[in-house]
Amino acid sequence: MEVKIGLECHAQLLTKSKLFCSCSTDYHNADPNTHVCATCLGLPGALPVVNTRAIGYAIKIALALGCEVQEETIFYRKNYYYPDLPRGFQITQYDFPIAFNGLVRIESDSGDGSKEREIRITRVHMEEDPGRLAYKGTIDSAKYSLVDYNRSGMPLVEIVTEPDLKSPKEARIFLGKLRSILEYLDVYDGDLEGAMRVDANISIEGGDRAEVKNISSYKGVERALLFEITRQKNLLRRGLNVRLETRHYDEVRGITLSMRTKEFEHDYRYFPEPDLVPICISDRVEAVRQEIPELPDEKRKRFLALYSITPEHASSLTYDLPIAVYYEAVASKIDPRLSATWIADVLKGELNYRSISMREASKRIPHDEFVTILRSLEQGVITERGATTIIRAMLDKGGKPEEIIKIKGLASMGSEETEKIIYGVLKDNKAVIADYKAGKKETLNFLVGQVMKHTQGRADPKEVSRLIRDKIESGV
Repeated sequence: MEVKIGLECHAQLLTKSKLFCSCSTDYHNADPNTHVCATCLGLPGALPVVNTRAIGYAIKIALALGCEVQEETIFYRKNYYYPDLPRGFQITQYDFPIAFNGLVRIESDSGDGSKEREIRITRVHMEEDPGRLAYKGTIDSAKYSLVDYNRSGMPLVEIVTEPDLKSPKEARIFLGKLRSILEYLDVYDGDLEGAMRVDANISIEGGDRAEVKNISSYKGVERALLFEITRQKNLLRRGLNVRLETRHYDEVRGITLSMRTKEFEHDYRYFPEPDLVPICISDRVEAVRQEIPELPDEKRKRFLALYSITPEHASSLTYDLPIAVYYEAVASKIDPRLSATWIADVLKGELNYRSISMREASKRIPHDEFVTILRSLEQGVITERGATTIIRAMLDKGGKPEEIIKIKGLASMGSEETEKIIYGVLKDNKAVIADYKAGKKETLNFLVGQVMKHTQGRADPKEVSRLIRDKIESGV
């Protein structure tokens, strides 16, 4: 059964004020209903004034996605009632959005051997965010909910895809790529709570589509889609119809719940917002185009050509802009391939384990101190295990590489001391040596492990392995 998935991605823009008023957008740690005014509360007589910086950010996003930017844009009223929508309508865009027809390339999850797939962008438009409902319990069991209007009026860009995605994993890959592009443009901060929310439309061949609303995490999108695919396939196998409806994803239980039958465009009674005039944006396009930085795909190609690193490392290092900047700072002072291995494979793994951002990590391990760690490794002052121990210590408790080497006794063991330990291990394991000579080559790992245990990881395991082989073969 063919699966078709289309996404509607709502991203909050990094402006200092809301879309139609001067209220601060820095509300995330504020008390409820403290970042509000007459305009974002929809009080009678309050008139909207467009945030021009938000318009510029939306144009920048559209250009980065390869869209056709329109000559002018018009705001509309989308009429519906919901407690978090104080006006009774949302100011959004309809016939005249910012742009149409873009493209994002992602790694394929099709399993057919192709490396990339093209996901078409239908349109990019702007709208204001509604408020937030806080439920006492789950949405289907809560006896009441509370309304926080701090988010009301936040500037959103909505990016709508064609139903080109074929699996939940591809949807997650797409969202990761989109986040990367938006953060490179410096118009979006994905670390903020609620910075992106996704409506996912999914259908399976032979059935109608369902829309899952307001999913607030990439993992949530993947899990919600996996549940929906299973639910819809089970209905079709039993000969039942998949209803055209809007559903809610309950992240706690990992299920989707029916909210209402699907609305159609005519249900919202769109008409142009009478308090806002059409806005000419064509004369701003070229100026905004000059502000677009090197984007992830271009940076990845440059890293491959300039640093001769692997495609996997190039993709990993350019996924997040702070990591790309950090890598280039390190690679300018020491072997780029060694830098790529230790940043992409080791440092990123430690950050993921600790849920630490690269911005925070760069404060705990400045790039020049990371260079010091790698230089110590290159010169044989420390082993790979020692380098990893230093990185972990600096992330957890701070400190300088030289101090940690001294305090933890991480300096590599001298060759004479290492050989002395090897002699002792070989003397105590004659039966294992006999097995090795008899063809059981895997016993070498046991001998290496015994030496590493006695050296407390201060010897190079590759060198230890070589020395053991040489001594056994020479009969020492």
